[in-house]
Amino acid sequence: MKNITVIGSGTMGNGIAHTFAQYGFTVSLVDVNEAALSKGLQTIANNLDRQVKKGSITEQVKADTLANITTYTDLTAGAQNADLVVEAATENPDIKLNLFKQLSDICGEDTILASNTSSISITRIASVTKKPGNVIGMHFMNPVPVMKLVEVIRGYSTTNEVTSTIMALSRHLGKDPVEVNDYPGFVANRILMPMINEAIYTLYEGVAGVHEIDTVMKLGMAHPMGPLQLADFIGLDVCLAILNVLHSGFGNPKYAPCPLLVNMVTAGSTGVKSGNGFYKYTPGSKELVVADKFNGES
Repeated sequence: MKNITVIGSGTMGNGIAHTFAQYGFTVSLVDVNEAALSKGLQTIANNLDRQVKKGSITEQVKADTLANITTYTDLTAGAQNADLVVEAATENPDIKLNLFKQLSDICGEDTILASNTSSISITRIASVTKKPGNVIGMHFMNPVPVMKLVEVIRGYSTTNEVTSTIMALSRHLGKDPVEVNDYPGFVANRILMPMINEAIYTLYEGVAGVHEIDTVMKLGMAHPMGPLQLADFIGLDVCLAILNVLHSGFGNPKYAPCPLLVNMVTAGSTGVKSGNGFYKYTPGSKELVVADKFNGES
């Protein structure tokens, strides 16, 4: 396996492309938007610079990594020679199903088609392809170059051979893969999202403030980041989408998203990406300040 296609140049996509390229793979990074591709490459370059400054890689490794990445706005051109495709597009079922249907026609019959989805059924995605046995989930964690975990999700039809190949490949990337079966939320988000949702309910019901809730979880439970800050980091829109998948998939009211989360996403307060969530984010500032909405200023 040598040629890797990554679809989507956003936070997860550029991180996945960075990781494969750093380990010597030839990477085709595909996005419909040329500006998004340029931004993704710049992010990769910036992250490589940080690695150089920390002494974890050399300037030569940085140069080789960037040289291993080619960008495309045309899906056919970017995916036709792939041994593995990793889709990291928007967490939207219609978008993913359409992409995989196209990939099934574009790619060779032995190409493994993987999705970085955080909650959408791999079995459902595989159902629109010609070879469902070649479809699998590779759920990387953010930031991809740093985080060790990869959830490897087996769809109903995913073959043992494909699963073994992706487990071995993940280890080759310096990751610690964990094999899980295809049920809503898999493992990571089935456990994480209800916790985040409960933290939002705790704020919504006036039990405690943003800073207080996050402090309890950081100091009392040894979490490196409080659940509300983590929600901002993930993206409140992504959290809402995952909770909706859990709620729909299990039909259990315990997964129903908190009304406060729904309102925030509707208002465009999606966390770090929008500059405002439970905290407000000023470019260049590392200070964590509670958003005006939650500190009595509005």
